This record gives sequence, C-alpha cells and structure tokens, in this order.
Amino acid sequence: NSCGINAEYGVNVSSKLRAKVYMATGANGPSIANNDLQWYFSQVKGTVEEDITDADIISTVQFNHDGEFLATGDKGGRVVIFQKDLGVKGEYSVYSTFQSHEPQFDYLKSLEIEEKINQIQWLKRQNNNLFLLSTNDKTIKLWKVSERRYKLEGFNLYDEYGVPRDTRSISRLRIPELVPINELTVEATPKKLYDKAHMYHINSISLNSDDVTYLSADDLRINLWHLDSTNECYNVVDIKPVNMEELTEVITAAKFHPQHCNYFVYSSSKGTIRLCDMRAQALCDQHSKMFEEPEDSSTKSFFSEIISSISDVKFSSCGRYMVSRDYLTVKLWDLNMDSRPIETYNVHEYLRSSFALFMKMIVYSTSLKLYGEVLQILY
Repeated sequence: NSCGINAEYGVNVSSKLRAKVYMATGANGPSIANNDLQWYFSQVKGTVEEDITDADIISTVQFNHDGEFLATGDKGGRVVIFQKDLGVKGEYSVYSTFQSHEPQFDYLKSLEIEEKINQIQWLKRQNNNLFLLSTNDKTIKLWKVSERRYKLEGFNLYDEYGVPRDTRSISRLRIPELVPINELTVEATPKKLYDKAHMYHINSISLNSDDVTYLSADDLRINLWHLDSTNECYNVVDIKPVNMEELTEVITAAKFHPQHCNYFVYSSSKGTIRLCDMRAQALCDQHSKMFEEPEDSSTKSFFSEIISSISDVKFSSCGRYMVSRDYLTVKLWDLNMDSRPIETYNVHEYLRSSFALFMKMIVYSTSLKLYGEVLQILY
C-alpha cells in the first residue's frame, strides 16, 4: 500500500548460502489491506548442502525499488543478482554474478580487510542499466550492470577473435558494424570507488531521496557523500569521545528518510534511534527526536543492554513509520510518537528461557565465590 512496508515479497536468509523467497497473499491475491495476510514459501536460491565454505555464507540481501531484481552479497565478496521471472509468479532466476570486493591488507595498521559484503544499496533506475552501491568494511563501490545485445564485428586490423591480421592480406577498407548476439550477456562495471573516509568498519549505506547523495556509517561516524565526488565527503555525525574510555555506545545503522532529503535516522547499541535534521546544523550531534522504549526495571538483567542493541532500522514507503530490529524483537515506530513503539513483535522466544537459565548460573557461581571468600575471612 502507499503508506506501509512492502509486504508482497520477503527474503529470509539462513547462515548458509541460501536465500528463501516468500510471498504475501490475501484472499484475492497479494494484499495487506485486511487481516487475511498470509506468507507462503515461494522458492530457495542457492545450495541446500550442509558442507559449505565460509565464503559462501550470505551476508546481505536487498530488493531494488520495483522488486524486479534481488541482490545478495556473501562473505567471499561476490554479488549475485536475481531477476523476477515474467512467466512464473514469485520466481527469481540468476541474472548476473560478479566479484565486488577482494581481500586487502592495511599495512599502516597491520589490519586485514575482509572482502565480505556488508550492505548493498540500489540506485533508482533511470534507463536500461542498473546501478548499485556495495560496501565491505572500508571501501564503497558504485557498479553499473548493463546488458549487451550487440557486438562489433568487421575490424580491419583484428579478426573476430581479436587476433591481429597480417597487414599484407588486407585488400580493402572494412567498416565495423553491430551484430546481434544470440545469447544475452550481462556485464558489471565498477564506475566509482569511495574509500579512505572511515576509520572503523562500515555497517550501513543509505541512498537519499534526491538520488545524488548517500550516507555511510561506521561505529562512531556518519559521512555524507555525493555520487559524483569520490575524493571528499562531509561528516554529519561524530560520537567519538575525546577519551575512548568514556565510550558508552556505537552506531549500528543509518537510513535516509524516503521522501525528505534533510531527515535521516541512526540507531545505536543502547537501543535508541535518533532522528536528525540536516537543516538545523551541519554536524548533527544534537538530534531532533530520540525514539527509545522505557526500560522495565522488573525485567532488567545482565543481558538487557546486549539484547537491546538495534541491528537495523528501515522506513516505511510513506516515511511515517520505522521498523527496528534488535536481538529478540521487531518494533514498529510512529515518527509522531517517540515515547514507545506502536507495535512489538517477539522473535526467538525460545532464547528467553536460555537467558534466564544462564542468569541463574551466573548468580549461583557468584554466590559460591562470595561464600568462599567469607569462609577465607572467618577461618
């Protein structure tokens, strides 16, 4: 619908090289208007074997704006693009595969930079070509994915295989011409490289609604980039303290508003979401709103801060709502109400009992330690 989260298609990614595509349907086909929304399994993409390499594990998935293409990135630095089949409803087939990132080594910091794809962001389609941003821990790349339906033939100095001709055998001037290709060829070409701007690991990128700028966020800073400029960016959020021992939280995700190019949000490891307005000031360290659920003192435990860390946040298509994901819940927020979420959906319920059991073990072991110390003092 016009003001909601796109629920017609969804993707569930397992820890293996496997992406399961789901569809949502109502009584009369795809619908989320009533309470008759049902999800059903559509297909699985990738291997179903148990024995796989670490490089084959999928690390990110992303639909493009109209849902025709689905991109997945893995720990091996590869990007696989799937295209929706026109004949089969809800089915996706492989469209293109390319190597986006390679492993690197930072000699100044003696740090190995993994090739794992942390996030993929599609650019809105302007022509027949596809453009997307992909990032690993340090480097962001802009890729152009295009189709080749014709090839040039009839060169004077080279034959059809690219081998140089004997100039003595050339008797006439040939004019190269475009010849249709029997099989469709898809090429991925790197167009831009955005690097050397993040001291810490990049966790998210987000395209702005103006289609020319985007955000990149690491643990402590958020930068604003222009797609045409690779040698400079602007720092819009910096939460790094003067003394690193005073650090209490890190940035986990950042997203632009889908309609207003001056708004963006970023989430933190303490379970908060901050809304910032770039019109107010250049450095958005002071937020306009902060979305945080009140903490229940009765349920507070050793794991509270760990499980409250938000891993990702996304806007609805109309920009009125946000969805955030932490370890055990998915929360739906209204931008007009920052005091608490309007809906909370529990996930991984079976882990709550494990946390409670682990807490009892900690309390029991701590009690034994204190009891032993008391015995040592008395005797």
